[in-house]
Amino acid sequence: MALISNKKAHFNYEVLERYQAGIELSGSEVKALRAMHGSLDGSHVTVRGGEAFLIGMTVNPYQPGNMPKGYDATRNRRLLLTKEEIAELGAQESKKGLTIVPLSVYNKGHKLKVEIAIVRGKKEHDKRETIKKREATRDVMRDIKDLR
Repeated sequence: MALISNKKAHFNYEVLERYQAGIELSGSEVKALRAMHGSLDGSHVTVRGGEAFLIGMTVNPYQPGNMPKGYDATRNRRLLLTKEEIAELGAQESKKGLTIVPLSVYNKGHKLKVEIAIVRGKKEHDKRETIKKREATRDVMRDIKDLR
């Protein structure tokens, strides 16, 4: 079950390949994410100096009164991946038209993981097609419900 998810990612992008990564967080950020006090809207992943960073993820304070002064809710967070995965992500990121976005943050045992994906942006007509499919599915489900 996802704690937080990037709801617009599947609408705006075509997912090509998925990865699972650990994320470097402070203790209060872990508590905040488990309480679903975060957002992946507008965030992306970059590879710099042999390390992958999640940029733009917002983690709102778990207890705002207890947070240290100068806490930055949108700071860059390091992703924990193997060297091979980082090299592969760096190569894919440098290709034109591809980017890396986080899809969700979820629990795996006692650890928090981030599902990231290499994606390609959808064109306007692809988005319209997605909307048509979603509405058609919704209409079919509505008709099935009425038959019961």
